[in-house]
Amino acid sequence: MNRRTLGRTGFEISEISFGAWAIGGTWGDVDDGESMRALHAAVDAGVNFFDTADVYGDGRSERLIGRLTRERRERLYVATKAGRRLNPHEADGYTLANLRRFVERSLRNLEPATIDLLQLHCPPASVYSRAEVFEALDELVHEGKIRFYGVSVETVDEAKAALRFPHVQSIQIIFNMFRLKPAEDLFALARDARVGIIARVPLASGLLTGKLGAQTKFADDDHRTFNRHGQAFDVGETFSGVDYTSGLRAVEELKRLVPAGVTLTQLALRWILMFPAVTCAIPGAKSPAQAVENAAASSLPALDETLMRRIRDVYDRHFRTSVHARW
Repeated sequence: MNRRTLGRTGFEISEISFGAWAIGGTWGDVDDGESMRALHAAVDAGVNFFDTADVYGDGRSERLIGRLTRERRERLYVATKAGRRLNPHEADGYTLANLRRFVERSLRNLEPATIDLLQLHCPPASVYSRAEVFEALDELVHEGKIRFYGVSVETVDEAKAALRFPHVQSIQIIFNMFRLKPAEDLFALARDARVGIIARVPLASGLLTGKLGAQTKFADDDHRTFNRHGQAFDVGETFSGVDYTSGLRAVEELKRLVPAGVTLTQLALRWILMFPAVTCAIPGAKSPAQAVENAAASSLPALDETLMRRIRDVYDRHFRTSVHARW
């Protein structure tokens, strides 16, 4: 497993890391025993960075990762998120008192002495014009509750706004074969600022595994059922905001580009790693087999320019018009 440095933190983290939304909930049935086996399989494969949030299963995901860190001897880095417990979820709620309360709850779930990386969890856009929010995060660093902080954003414009704050160490943003906009100029700005990029939804909610089809049924409590039109949260978090049927058509084209001995999942992850500004991709895994398949993408050879151009062509023809300007 190759590693890359996260921002200015000094953390050397696995370029294929672990996104722990699915083991918390809203992805259909999940079994804690199988989730723990998946987490251990990821560590065995070289993964050392785990991304979670306080709202994933109302703390379930955090508690599983906390258990993992106690069961392993390796140095594992844990990032969590705060803000989405606010109801209503408004910028005025991003106060020191609220953020401290959320962090203290996450500390109880994770049971570390301090949180390696805290990320604002896709806050309202106006938060990025409020210096007091980032001063509150600085205070939590001073108090020793968190080591570093970053942001998880919906849009490239929000990411650029976050870069104005000097102690932001990372930006988490959707980036995959169906969402190319961050590579246009955000990555260069982040690299110049020495800010890490965490690529989330790297497999477009499973579309880029090539394992979904027109007849695939999702559980009622799976966001791929209840959030296809943004009914619960930003529609971009579900299938990267692309129309499901259009996504399936694009996947059929991508399947024809997959090299021998490689899965579409691995090609999708290796494609992300072709961008040097990306620190890591955080695919989820609900089984050990998925965790191992994901991690293997790190050892694949670089993709050639012809393949990269063909993948971009699929995006340009299927999705650029519908998604590029939106996020």
